[in-house]
Amino acid sequence: MDSDLYPDLAAAGSLAAALEQLAAELDVDLTVVPGDWGPLASAGIASSVPERKPLSVHIGAESRWFGVSGWSRGVELITGATPDLAGVVRAGAAWGRGRSLRDLRAELSFLRAGERAEAHERGPAAVVELQWRTMREQATEEPDSTGFGELVEAAHAEPRLRQLYVFSSHWTLGFSSCTGYPFRNEVAIVPSHYGSPFRLKKHPLSDDVLGEAATAEEAVALAVSHLPSDLGPAVAGTAEHDG
Repeated sequence: MDSDLYPDLAAAGSLAAALEQLAAELDVDLTVVPGDWGPLASAGIASSVPERKPLSVHIGAESRWFGVSGWSRGVELITGATPDLAGVVRAGAAWGRGRSLRDLRAELSFLRAGERAEAHERGPAAVVELQWRTMREQATEEPDSTGFGELVEAAHAEPRLRQLYVFSSHWTLGFSSCTGYPFRNEVAIVPSHYGSPFRLKKHPLSDDVLGEAATAEEAVALAVSHLPSDLGPAVAGTAEHDG
């Protein structure tokens, strides 16, 4: 930590201590927890909302700034950077109280939340809808030789796949029953490439091939046959924790 950039942190002894001292001066109630990169350069501000992880705070190395990141259910909902430590204290308190993303951005201009984050705040159905729309838009830009575009459209036409969170990895289309990362992979389809068959896998990085198909529609039908019969729409959360 550069004491010229961070005289307040140097005087307090750590980022965590500086946050606690400033919160007391501002009469802001918050709980500071350990960060991911040691007490000098990072800290967390705890949340009373169970699904929200502590707001992560870290410092810049070459200029004075404090970066913040707020995660919930496997998704980064809020991010930003400011040279003002008081802004970080206020952001941590507001995040911890469960303030909406809209309210957070209105109150603290340095915070950012994208379309995907706002969809997560509305619920898993909104996330799935946005993800499919984004995937279909991306597919229109891919070369025809990959078979990726026709696979995306065929999968979207199938209701049982359309209710799942769709993502891609190295051209392979994956389907998850949760909307946060790490995903719960239900099935994945490798598109045709220059006439090769479509291949079905359990997840995108799996080496095991569950089956092959000549067309995108046949690959989708094969994928559906491997889904659990009681599988419903994707839920909020991750493969490690739902809800």
